[in-house]
Amino acid sequence: MSVEVSTQLGQIEVANDVIATVAGIAAMDCYGLVGMASRSQLKDGITELLRKENLSKGIEVREENGEIVIDLYIIVGYGTKISEVANNVQSKVRYTLDQIVGLKVNKVNIFVQGVRLVNEE
Repeated sequence: MSVEVSTQLGQIEVANDVIATVAGIAAMDCYGLVGMASRSQLKDGITELLRKENLSKGIEVREENGEIVIDLYIIVGYGTKISEVANNVQSKVRYTLDQIVGLKVNKVNIFVQGVRLVNEE
């Protein structure tokens, strides 16, 4: 599945995996975000922290009624305000996809899957 973007020069088709990867990289720049969690997790009550090469597994891109919707499954850092982290991630993902891909995202849904201590090194 992919999303088509029309320009004055023609059509551009962007795969959902590309959109998910760009959204994941943008989200990881936000303060308070420890990482992405797998969409199909919570087996045995354990959340899996995804590595950078698997960021798109924690993101779902879909089209509903002609609108683009992105679901992000995240793990936040302990001691941060969850609502602020989620709001920052939503804003950053929406802005980045607009600037890089030229894609207007209608909804960015955040699902907080866990809280972890941030490793200060």
